[in-house]
Amino acid sequence: MFGVLEWARAENLQPEPITLDIWKQLPPDFCRLVEVVNGDVVRAETPALPHRNATRRLAAMLASGAEHHMSRYNDGSLYVGVDQDVLLWESPRLTIRRPDIILFSCAPADVGPLRAERVKIAVEVVSPATERVDTADKMAEYALAGIPWYWLVYMDRDRVRAIQTHVLVLGHYRPLRRLTAHIGETLTDMPIDIRIDWTRLVGLLL
Repeated sequence: MFGVLEWARAENLQPEPITLDIWKQLPPDFCRLVEVVNGDVVRAETPALPHRNATRRLAAMLASGAEHHMSRYNDGSLYVGVDQDVLLWESPRLTIRRPDIILFSCAPADVGPLRAERVKIAVEVVSPATERVDTADKMAEYALAGIPWYWLVYMDRDRVRAIQTHVLVLGHYRPLRRLTAHIGETLTDMPIDIRIDWTRLVGLLL
């Protein structure tokens, strides 16, 4: 607490709103620690090990589904990103979030965050420290940015307990399906076929 009190000085306030041009010039190590909400830098919490493992394993399942979809339909390139910056909007003030996982379409080479219109699915793994942000703030922001699908992944200590999927309808997310943990695989079609192997979503402390 002493460190925070020492830091809380007027001269330490953010001097001006962050713009996209400024963001591109900031040190990458700094950008990995924060998000930008309406031009203000917001500290991003460091996730615990089960959270990180759940993210990594779910990302692999989405990547497998994307590869199968592309080989079957040949209708464009899909990629999966983990902790990748997403530009939700620039105006009136910049907002950049970093979902745990995204499924996105092929983007042109560029320096800076991925634009939200290329994101098909945004996934957030919910933790006690981020639940309000994930279920309220980010849900509203991703919907406003037009991301068509939003998944909330709920943990129970060292396992994934449930995945709540939402679909964008008339500018708001509507709950679609709650996938619950069980032995085996769940086949979904949101927006591509993705097999959720629940046997890989337990024992996440290892």
